[in-house]
Amino acid sequence: MGKLFVFMGKSASGKDTLYNMALERHPELVPVVTYTTRPVRAGETEGREYHFVNEQQMEELEKAGRVVETRCYQTVRGPWYYFTAEDGQIDFEKGDFCLISTLEGYKKIRDFYGAEKVVPLYIEVEDFERMERSLRREKKQGNPCVAEVCRRFLADEEDFSEAKLQEAGIFDRIQNESREEAVRRIEEILSREG
Repeated sequence: MGKLFVFMGKSASGKDTLYNMALERHPELVPVVTYTTRPVRAGETEGREYHFVNEQQMEELEKAGRVVETRCYQTVRGPWYYFTAEDGQIDFEKGDFCLISTLEGYKKIRDFYGAEKVVPLYIEVEDFERMERSLRREKKQGNPCVAEVCRRFLADEEDFSEAKLQEAGIFDRIQNESREEAVRRIEEILSREG
């Protein structure tokens, strides 16, 4: 029986990079593409980072009972939704899967599929480093918005508070100060749980 590995962490913690490295090193892991209503960022491709949909398409999936979890962020550019859909991508009979989500998303995914099938991979980085990474990433966008970087940073402080991490049963942390050390820890967890 397969497992679903859920990568999560605050914005600019390196979860996307580590997720992609895990996929490169472990071709047996099947990536699950989640959904968003936010605009495509520079360098992103439909069906690779996300399925980019509009709110009407999201509502149709909700009406069909296919949304596992959803989150809405009130951004400076309006509401952006992120969600996971039961769209046939995950089949535990066929192996191990992985996706990127938030702490709240992880809890809903865990509750939907069962704690025995869902493994958290929480990535941490020191706050100053995260802010610097966020600003560098935002500068590359067509219409950079520092206010959005600040909003995300502050929201993450609340969303990933120590109390919420403990309440969700997240005690194992992957420090991403050294990418190779973080990859080593992820591989250790994949070997142990997979």
